[in-house]
Amino acid sequence: MRLSRAAGRRWVAGVPTFWLLLLFLIPFLIVFRISFSEVRLAIPPYTPLLTWHHSWWPSIELHGSAYSFLFTDSLYVSSYLYSVKVAAISTLLCLLIGYPMAYAIARSSPSSRSVLLMLIVLPFWTSFLLRVYAWIGLLKNNGVINNVLMYLGVIHHPLVMLQTDFAVYIGIVYSYLPFMILPLYANLEKHDPALLEAAADLGARPFRAFLRVTLPQSLAGIVAGSLLVFIPAVGEYVIPTLLGRTDQLMIGRVLSDEFFENRDWPVASAVAILILLLLVIPIMLFQRMQRRELEAAQ
Repeated sequence: MRLSRAAGRRWVAGVPTFWLLLLFLIPFLIVFRISFSEVRLAIPPYTPLLTWHHSWWPSIELHGSAYSFLFTDSLYVSSYLYSVKVAAISTLLCLLIGYPMAYAIARSSPSSRSVLLMLIVLPFWTSFLLRVYAWIGLLKNNGVINNVLMYLGVIHHPLVMLQTDFAVYIGIVYSYLPFMILPLYANLEKHDPALLEAAADLGARPFRAFLRVTLPQSLAGIVAGSLLVFIPAVGEYVIPTLLGRTDQLMIGRVLSDEFFENRDWPVASAVAILILLLLVIPIMLFQRMQRRELEAAQ
């Protein structure tokens, strides 16, 4: 029985481990190897890492020019900073909008809770690309928003909303808001209402009770939702391309251009590695915080 249980645990842990090894670690190692190569006009368009010069032992040729180029060219530095800025502001907006929505759903009746959650998930039934394209029809100069505002007399000239940072924030917040609401709801739904009642009995006003009781308990949900929004927003490609500015590129667009237009695979691989390192840090901090919470609960 012990052997069967141990074998079962190994199978349960081995299948996702093999999946991650196959679909993440191996491609990561390939991209990491290419990032230390140099570009060349050939197929593949980069120099090999191992070369044999009439000897039995291969020689390793590592080139750090791709990484040094990223830090010396202002395009990549500005793209990284702009991507982090857009992702951080979008995450903050999602939190400000999503927290009240998640709180309202968690405090609603069980009969209406499922309906509200279905409305949150409902946009996923439509193609992501179609939803982003729909915002072009809403935000362009002769779009729905400008036409309605001009018809009501609020404005006399169309507002420039498309191809701006505002349009990028709208697109990212609209697309990733459910990723903020669902972890917050899962956290808030577990809170004990008796704690708020006890705070009220001790003389705490509702807002003070929220700051002292609800908000600290929901910190794990805030961090989880923020990571689920921030991480994909940093490397977002579709929304900035369709809705954003043409004079300021996010790092996802730069990565695509290096691979498919410039054919500079070493630089593109170095960009991808730096994006990954940028995103690994908040993930590790979140795991460390979760580990501390589990240790405190035990």
